[in-house]
Amino acid sequence: MTKEEKINTPSGLDNIHKLSIQVSLNGLSFCILDSISNSIVLSKQVEFKKDLNAYEILKELRDLLRTYRVEDYGYSDVVVIHRNTLFSLVPKSLFDEKELANYMKFNIKILANDMMAYDEIDQPELVNVYVPFMNINNYIYELFGEFDFLHNGTVLIRALLQSQSDTKRPVCYVHVADDQMDITVLENKKLKFYNSFYFDTKEDFIYYLLFTLEQLKLDPAHVGVHLFGSVKEGDELYKICYEYIQNIGLFYPSNEIYGSGESEEESIDFTVLNAF
Repeated sequence: MTKEEKINTPSGLDNIHKLSIQVSLNGLSFCILDSISNSIVLSKQVEFKKDLNAYEILKELRDLLRTYRVEDYGYSDVVVIHRNTLFSLVPKSLFDEKELANYMKFNIKILANDMMAYDEIDQPELVNVYVPFMNINNYIYELFGEFDFLHNGTVLIRALLQSQSDTKRPVCYVHVADDQMDITVLENKKLKFYNSFYFDTKEDFIYYLLFTLEQLKLDPAHVGVHLFGSVKEGDELYKICYEYIQNIGLFYPSNEIYGSGESEEESIDFTVLNAF
C-alpha cells in the first residue's frame, strides 16, 4: 500500500460504527459499518502471495489498520473472524467445555500451546470448536478493549441458514476465498454438512466438491450448487464445475447493508458483512 491510499478520517466521531476484521493465513479484510445509516464507510481486502505465520499476519494487520486509520473511528461493536480449517463441529448435546482438545485432536494436529475457543450455533444445535489466532485477539484487545470473535464457519452457517428459502431440496453452497473453499449443504433449512478445504488447483477444487456430494449421496445432475465469494462466471473454477454439475450457478447473498463510495469491482467478503 502507498501513502496515497491513506484516507482522511473525520475526527470526533461518536460510537456509531461497527468494525469487523477477518484474519487468515493468506489474507486480511475489514469492514467499517455506519450503524445509523446501515451503510459501509470503508472496506479493504489484502491477499498475501504466500501463507504467513501468526507473527507475520499480526505485522500485516498492524500496517493495514494504521494505513487506513481504523482506530480513529468510534465503535459500538468490534468483531474478529478467524478463518482457518482448525475446527470441529460438535453436537450441543455431547458438548463439554472441558473437552475442547479431545474434540479437536481427531480432526487436526494441535500443539501443546494452542488455545481453543468455541461458538454456539443455536439453530442446528451445534458447537464450533476451533483454534483462534490468539496474538491477533490480544492486539485487538489492546486497541479497542472488549470485543467478540468468531470462526468464519460459524458466520457462514448462521448467515446461510437465515438466507435460505423454504425449499425442501438440498442445496450446496460453496464459498471461495483465495485458496480456501467452504462447503455448506442445507436441506429444509437445516444444516446437513459443513467443511472447509485448502486447494491448489481447479482439479483439487472439483475433487473436494464432487467427493462431498458423493459422500452425502447427492447426484451432481440434480442437486443445486451455488458458488460465491472469489469466483465468477467464466473463470476456471466455474468452468470446471460446469463440466460436472448440471445445476450450477452463482449465489448473490441478499444484504440490507449497502456500500457508500466503494468501487463496485471491489467485493466485500460475505463473512465480514455478516459478522454482526
